[in-house]
Amino acid sequence: MSQKILYTPQELNELIARKPTVLIDIRDAELFKKGHIPDAVNIPEIFYYLSESTPEGLSNMHKKYKDLFSNAGLSAEKTAIVYEDSLNNRYGGSCRGYWLLSYLGHLKSGILDGGLSAWIKAGFPVTEKISTPKPTDFSLNLNNRIMATKDDVLKLLHNPSVTLLDDRDEVEWLGKSSSPYGVDFAPRKGRIPGAKWIEWYEFMDQTLAVPAFKSKEEIQKLCAKQGISPNDDIVIYCFKGSRASNTYVALKESGFKNLRVYFGSWNEWSRHPELPIEEGPPGK
Repeated sequence: MSQKILYTPQELNELIARKPTVLIDIRDAELFKKGHIPDAVNIPEIFYYLSESTPEGLSNMHKKYKDLFSNAGLSAEKTAIVYEDSLNNRYGGSCRGYWLLSYLGHLKSGILDGGLSAWIKAGFPVTEKISTPKPTDFSLNLNNRIMATKDDVLKLLHNPSVTLLDDRDEVEWLGKSSSPYGVDFAPRKGRIPGAKWIEWYEFMDQTLAVPAFKSKEEIQKLCAKQGISPNDDIVIYCFKGSRASNTYVALKESGFKNLRVYFGSWNEWSRHPELPIEEGPPGK
């Protein structure tokens, strides 16, 4: 039986009452101070931290998050639930947290479906009180099966059995902007050669009062239009691994089994001039 990923507010409330749980709020500190789920810890670095996928970059990332999760009081017997305001307004930040925890080897982890907005809409309390957790020694047990490095992606460019999925915003895919942080934030604009494109928003139903992932059937149909099926070997990338993690969760929940995230994504790829890119509109 696969580990549960998405928790409704009601399910999270029951989980908190039954089992040791660490709630991780990834919003900025100013918003956290104005109101958060009781006993939550604030780790905005889950969203902001940029990492290269070189051995040195990954080693630094491992240490960074080991320290953060240790200070948050997280240990193997506790379930970590990550949340943001809602699933569609922070470039997949809570999903990035879930993917990071999965990669670092924390098996008991999940996401508050709908985020803090859903929690409040369901009538559950928030507080301004800041809790101070007792630090632990968060252990690492890396799951490299869900991580793709720069070198991995370079090798797969000529491997037709692997699908490279770009889920960035359209202006980035078309090479009009280098990142969501600004047109020229990264040194090059464009996309990794051979990638297929489905914008990350497409995996969510944003017409709902609280945006949520589309159904399994809708997501499989969306992917089928791009020639992507649940049994494919898929590597997802965006700018820094947040939107890619959002899509990772959407696909995992929809029966896709062979998924990796290129965590360095365009932020890393664009900074290495020796790596190939495609520029301008596709097919031109």
